[in-house]
Amino acid sequence: MASLKELKGRINSVKSTQKITKAKQMVAAAKLRRAQSAAEAARPYAERLAGVMTSIAAKVGKSDSAPKLLAGSGASQRNLIVVVNTDKGLCGGLNANIVKEAKAQAKKLIDAGKTVEFYLVGRKGRAPIKRDHADRIVKHFDTSTVKTPGFEEADAIAAELIEMFDDGKYDVAHLIYPTFQSALAQEPTTVQLIPVPTPDDAAGGDAVVEYEPGEEEILEELLPRYVKTQLFGSLLEREASEQGASMTAMDNATRNAGDLINKLTIQYNRSRQAAITTELIEIIAGAEAL
Repeated sequence: MASLKELKGRINSVKSTQKITKAKQMVAAAKLRRAQSAAEAARPYAERLAGVMTSIAAKVGKSDSAPKLLAGSGASQRNLIVVVNTDKGLCGGLNANIVKEAKAQAKKLIDAGKTVEFYLVGRKGRAPIKRDHADRIVKHFDTSTVKTPGFEEADAIAAELIEMFDDGKYDVAHLIYPTFQSALAQEPTTVQLIPVPTPDDAAGGDAVVEYEPGEEEILEELLPRYVKTQLFGSLLEREASEQGASMTAMDNATRNAGDLINKLTIQYNRSRQAAITTELIEIIAGAEAL
């Protein structure tokens, strides 16, 4: 049985931990408001850009004159999975869920006879993916050197991915990132990033619209911007998801610490009362012996 000194030390230690988790919860809550606003503000722009691009792409289709980012390489054998994880921990199961989704997508492609490689963004996804796919990781993009990753980082990632695609290093790129729904819910999302997907029944294909310059020239400009926007949106969603998950995780940790403090306090009081009772019995027994 633990001594009174040990119990008192444990109670003080848990109280110190509770103060830290409470402070982290408040910091995450403050950051969440800004990150959520940024993520939600970027969604309409991305949706509108996708709509405009789809409308133009529907006219071009998969013709010989279509840009490579739209038409693709003509194959789908080599697949690149771009995984967007956080740089910091203490955010519950957020990163574990993203890695789980990435591994599931990789297994699906490998079972279909495809080759798979990983392009990792963020620090927390490296170790768990490396355990199973160390030889398939081709690139790490470090976002921990900046306070809040933004469009510059998305631009750099997009430029590198497009260059790799132009060099024939992969046929299809898939993007996996967390989508912020609420502080309690962040779901991994998987989308095809390159070549840019275009539905066969895309709306606007039959619209009587003349473009100047031509559709191909406009797409040459829009397609890289679309890739950058998708990556920028994924980074914003990651930041909002990280703060939401961190706030929830720290709130749970604070509550758990409070429960543990209560249990240890009860145990301490019982042990202290037992010690006092034992001392009283010893004093009374000694007095009677005299």
